[in-house]
Amino acid sequence: MHHYIALDFGAESGRVILGTLNEGKLQLEEIHRFPTGALSIAGTLRWDVLRLFDEVRTGLAKVAKSGTPIDGISTDSWGVDYVLLQGKEPLLTAPYHYRDARTEGGFERAFAVVPKKEIYARTGIQFMELNTLYQLHADARTRPEILALADRFVLIGDYFNHLLSGRAVAEASLASTTQLYDPKAKQWDLDLAEKLGIPAKLFPEVVPSATVLGPLLPGLVPDAAAAFTFKETKIIATCSHDTAAAVAGTPGHGSEWAYLSCGTWSLLGIESAVPFLTPEALAENFTNEVGYGGSIRFLRNIVGLWVLQECRRAWVAAGITHSYAELCAQAAAPSVAPLRSLIHPASASFLKPGGMPEKVADYCRATGQPVPSTPAEIVRCVVESLALLYAKTLDDLERVTGRNLVRLHAVGGGIQNTLLMQAAADASGRVVLAGPSEATAAGNILLQAVALGHVESLPLLRQIVRDSFHLKSYQPGPATAAWQEARTRFAALPVLD
Repeated sequence: MHHYIALDFGAESGRVILGTLNEGKLQLEEIHRFPTGALSIAGTLRWDVLRLFDEVRTGLAKVAKSGTPIDGISTDSWGVDYVLLQGKEPLLTAPYHYRDARTEGGFERAFAVVPKKEIYARTGIQFMELNTLYQLHADARTRPEILALADRFVLIGDYFNHLLSGRAVAEASLASTTQLYDPKAKQWDLDLAEKLGIPAKLFPEVVPSATVLGPLLPGLVPDAAAAFTFKETKIIATCSHDTAAAVAGTPGHGSEWAYLSCGTWSLLGIESAVPFLTPEALAENFTNEVGYGGSIRFLRNIVGLWVLQECRRAWVAAGITHSYAELCAQAAAPSVAPLRSLIHPASASFLKPGGMPEKVADYCRATGQPVPSTPAEIVRCVVESLALLYAKTLDDLERVTGRNLVRLHAVGGGIQNTLLMQAAADASGRVVLAGPSEATAAGNILLQAVALGHVESLPLLRQIVRDSFHLKSYQPGPATAAWQEARTRFAALPVLD
C-alpha cells in the first residue's frame, strides 16, 4: 500500500487530494478544498499565490493529523501563468492572471517582430493571446525594470513544487504551454525569446515528466505528527500541467480514441509520438503540447463550461440560485426546444467575464436566430453549441492527422453534466465514455507511483484507472437528421470579435 498527495489547482478551486494505491486499485479522498480565483487590484487581475500556498499547508496539516505516511507530493495547475523569482524572495511581484487585459493586441505586437508562421513552426502551439509568450512580451515592453530584477520565471504548478522542495524548474508538459518551447528539440527556444526581447536568464531548467525533485522541506507543516507523516516524502514533478496529468489518467487504449478534458476549459485532442507542425495544423489552430514520456498532446483549447459558469454567476447575483444540475434538468425538459439557437463559443465576447446571459442573447440576435430568454433556454443553447464545437474539432482532428476516431474519452468535472455528454455523443455521432471525473488527480498520483517505481508503465497506469473507476457510456441518439442540420448551421456561424 502506498499513499500520495495531489495538489490540484484549477481556475475556480484548488484541492489537496490523498491517493491510496493498494493491490492495483486507486482510491481518492479530498482532504481540503479552497477557492483560487482572480484578485482584482490596481486595475489588474492577479493570483494570490501566497494565500494559495497557505491553503496547501492547511491541507498537509490535515493529512498529518491522520498519521498516514506519504510517499510523494506533486502539483498540477493550469498553464501559461508564471511567478517571477528574485534571490531568496518567495516572489518578485504578484503574478498576473491569464485573463488580465495587458495581452490585448499581443498578436500584432509579436507578429511585427516574428511572423506568425515562424512562431508556429518553432513551437507548434495554438495562438491565444493569454499564452506566456505574449505575457512575457508585455512585461518586456511595459515593465522591463521588473524583468531586469528577476532571476527566472516559474510556471504556477512548478512554483508550488518549488516552495515545497526548494527546486525551481520547468516540467516539460507545463513548459510546452508557453509558446516558447521547441517540442522537437525538447528545450526552450531562446532564439525566439531573444527576438522578442525576453531575457534568456529567466528560463529555468526543463525536466521530464515524473522527475523526483527531492524531499519535502522541513518545517512547512508545524504539526507533531508531520515528522512521521512526511519523513520519507518526495516532491515530484509529474505532469505539472493539469491537462497533461488528466490525459495520463485517461483510460484509453488502442489508437482510435480522442480525449476531452472537460472543465472551465475544454481540451480535445489525441496522443501522438511526434508533433504536427503542418500548414493544416496551423490553419486549424491546433496545439502541440508535451505529455508524459515525451508524447505530444495534439489538441485544441476550447472555451468550455466557463460560459455556463459565468451565466450561473450572473443568475446567482440576481437571486436565481439553481445548481448546475438543476439548470441542466430544466434545460432538458420537453418544453425547451432542442437546437433552437446556437452560439459560436470561440467568439471574443464569451472569453471575458461578466454579463454572460446577455452576451448569449446578443449573439443570437446579431445572427438572426431566436433569442433565448430563460435560464433553461440559455443553458440548452450553450450546451448544444459546445457539443457541436466538440464534433467539429473531432472532424478537424481526423482530417489533419489521418486518424480514425470512433471513441471520445471524456474526463474531468464537466462529465457530471450529463446533458452535455449526451449532446456530445449526438453531435459527433461517436460513443462518449465519461470517466473518471478525477482524471487529473489520478494521473498526478499514479505518475508519482511511476516515478517512485511503484507502477511500471503508462499502460499499467491506465489499467489501474480502468479497474478503479466506473465509466459511463453515451451512445448517439436517434435524432441524427436534426443534429446533422444543426452541424450545418453551426458551421456557418461567425466567430465574432
